[in-house]
Formats: sequence, C-alpha cells, structure tokens
Amino acid sequence: MTDSVLDHALLGLDRLQSDIAALVAAESVGADPARADGMEAARLLLENRLKGAGYSGITRLTPADGSGQPAIYAEQLDAPGAPTLLIYGHYDVQPPEPLDAWDSPAFALTERDGRLYGRGASDDKGPMLIALAALEAFLDVEGRLPVNVKLLLEGEEETGSPSLPGILDSHAELLAADAVLSADGGRWRADLVSLTTGSRGSAGFDISLTTAGKDLHSGRYGGAVPNALHAMARLLSSLHDAEGRIVVAGFLDGVALPTPEEAGAMAAIPFDEAAFFAPLGTVPYGEPGFSTLDRLWMRPTVEVNGMWGGHTGAGSKTVIAHQAHAKLTMRLVPGQDPKRAMEAVQAHLRAMTPAGAQLRIHSVRGLSAAYAVPDAHPLLAAASAALEATTGQHPVRVRMGATLPLTGQIHDALGIDTVMFSFSTSDEDYHAPNEFLRKSALPDGLAAWIDLLRRVGKQKTRDYGPYRTGRK
Repeated sequence: MTDSVLDHALLGLDRLQSDIAALVAAESVGADPARADGMEAARLLLENRLKGAGYSGITRLTPADGSGQPAIYAEQLDAPGAPTLLIYGHYDVQPPEPLDAWDSPAFALTERDGRLYGRGASDDKGPMLIALAALEAFLDVEGRLPVNVKLLLEGEEETGSPSLPGILDSHAELLAADAVLSADGGRWRADLVSLTTGSRGSAGFDISLTTAGKDLHSGRYGGAVPNALHAMARLLSSLHDAEGRIVVAGFLDGVALPTPEEAGAMAAIPFDEAAFFAPLGTVPYGEPGFSTLDRLWMRPTVEVNGMWGGHTGAGSKTVIAHQAHAKLTMRLVPGQDPKRAMEAVQAHLRAMTPAGAQLRIHSVRGLSAAYAVPDAHPLLAAASAALEATTGQHPVRVRMGATLPLTGQIHDALGIDTVMFSFSTSDEDYHAPNEFLRKSALPDGLAAWIDLLRRVGKQKTRDYGPYRTGRK
C-alpha cells in the first residue's frame, strides 16, 4: 500500500538536498562571533521556509533579558484531539577548524560516494530538514498535519544550550506540549536499526594555574622554581588512578551499577568490540570491571579536552612557564547532579593544587543532567513501530554517551519527555573535519518521519497524561 504523502516527499529529494546545501552554506558557528552573519543567514533561511510552508506564530525566542542566540518558533495546530509534539532541531554548528583537514570546503555541501559532506550536514542541519520536509509533505498533499506541531529550532546546542533554560522559563505556556520529538540525537550504527533512549549529562569548566609572576629563563632558574606545566600535568593526572578509575571524592555519589535487566539488555546488543576500535586507531581503555558499552553509556567520565601554556610556537624557547591552562568536561549518568558533580571535581583540584601555586576556575559551561525516556512512553512506542514498519527490522534500544542538553532541561522546565529521532549516524564525523550525512538518510528519514507522524496522529492526548509531570 502506497502513501501519497511519502510519494510526494520522495519526489522532492533533489530539493531536499539543495535545501541542505543552502543551509550548510550559512556559516552558523554560534561559538564564533566573527560568524554572526552566518547565524543570521541560517535563521532567515529557516524562517522563510516556514513562512512558505504556511506555519503560523513564527517568532524568535530568547530569555527574558534578550540574551543569547535566538531560537526559532513556529506552530501548526490543526489536529483537534491529537497529541501536540514539540519538534526540536538546532541550526548552529561546531567550528570547522582545522580547515586544511577537510577534503572539500567545509561550508559547501559536496557529494562523494553516496555521502554529503559539509559542516552541519549530519549535526543537525540535514536531519532537521528531513523532519521539516516530512511535515511539509503532509501540508502539500493533505493540507494539514495529523498531529499538532510546535517547532523549536535552537541556536546554541553546540555551546551547551546556555540560553535554553531561560527560553523555556520565559515561554513555558507557548512551548507546552505532550512530548518532544527531536531531530537531533544521532543513530548509533549504520548496520543496526536502533532507537536512542538515553543520554549522558555534561558539565565543563576551564582552569588556570599560576606558579610565578612571569615566564623565567630555564637556565637561570631551572631546578629552583616550579614549572606551571609540570604542576598542571600532576594536578590533572590526580583525577584518575593508573587504571583509569576516577578518584575524586563525591563525584560518583548517586551513580548506580547497571541493574540485572539493564546488563542483560546491553549484553543482547550485537557489538563487535574489535570492529568498533579498528577505525579509531586506538585500543580499549577505561574503568576496570566494566564493558565498553558500560563505559560509554552507564559510567561517568572526567576528561581533559585541552592543555596549554609556555612556548607553543615554532623552534625552541627555553623558558619555565609561569602559567598553564586546561579545559575539562564531565559526562554524567543518571543519579548525578551536574552542579554537585562539577563542584566535587573543583574541590579535588583545589585540594591538590601544590603549595605556592594559584588555581583559578572559570568559564563554567554546559550543566546538563543525564536523561532516559520511560520504556513504555507512547511516543517511544510509535517511533519503534515506525522504524520497524519502514526498515523491516525491530529497533534495538540503545543509549548514547554524548549529551543532548534539551532532554533534561525540557523535562525539568516543561515536565515532558523527549524521543530522539535523528537520521544522522554516530560515525559521520560531526565535530570533526569531513563531517558527512549518508545520502540514504534522506529517503529513509522521510519514510520513518511520515509513518511516525501518522501513528501519533492516531493516539490521544490522554495517552500522554501519565508521563506529563507538569512544570517544575
């Protein structure tokens, strides 16, 4: 049995690819003030598209003080009695640097071997536009959507969604819905149909360590004064023991071991560890006593993302560095409070700072809790059924080690759950040079989104009642 909406959507595949190319060309790196024009270009492209599709209420949302990159809101509420979905995507992207590591221009969508290369193609411009194209196909063919839809297209996801809590607080009534359906969140593997049902939380900050008033000559002073880089290396290495265990007092408070049911479910997931590590050019490592999937999904981390100081230019400069700097992030699991976990790491660093050195902690960012959607949630059931209908395979339920800040923030602010339904895949090098989206994601995503929207349209608002906790 054919679906006229899907048939129409598939006829528009070339247009969809062109739309992705146009949005990729907008250099919407929210973290880079020099690319502010690219952020605005992306907003205008999306707003014009929504106007052309007939959405109402198109507006830009910010916190009450007007700060941050605005999110774009639009709505189509013409399905009385049907659930209301808040459909999420984000238009900001990661910085593309180093540019010389790209095989084609970062902001020019380039097709090679069935892949669409470009910054944001996979995270999250391509998947977001797949969702919008599926919605527009309903409007084109049937003149209405089978569900009530509110769109929230964020502009700060790649910087930890710092303005999202303020947006949710200031516009709670406008954004009220039965559940969130996210076009962000990535599939785990290309060879396995899966649904991501949980994500780790995150927190991060920078530190600076000072051991003298200025850089000093390594001949005149070497061996007689502390070196900030040496001190920083020892300080950071104190976070873990030699086998990779986190040894920060209080950091693991609230962390539970996997239940027998969780352990059994993970053991049943097809996973070839050798094949997983082979393309990474590395070997398994981590907390003893846990599997790779445990470490990726069920255990927290403390990571050093960058460390610098002293002379980093060409040639030699024989100095003793008086300052060293580092960036740290944490991935958090259910049971951990982001603020308390971060404060535990900060307290450890202060306690381990050597005598005579000054530690400065700054640039706190990305406080997000871990999240898991309830197993019996009606939107999760519909998503699972849609994937099975369109792929012929029952999807495996997995988690992801990354963080989708909106999940916990929306649950806390609006009292509703989020189902991730992205058609990017975790190996598509987002956040790295040569990011790509498989071209097959376009028809596959359209088919699944259209099937899912039809299924939710047959549900009732009351089906979601047990899962709405109300605004907290």
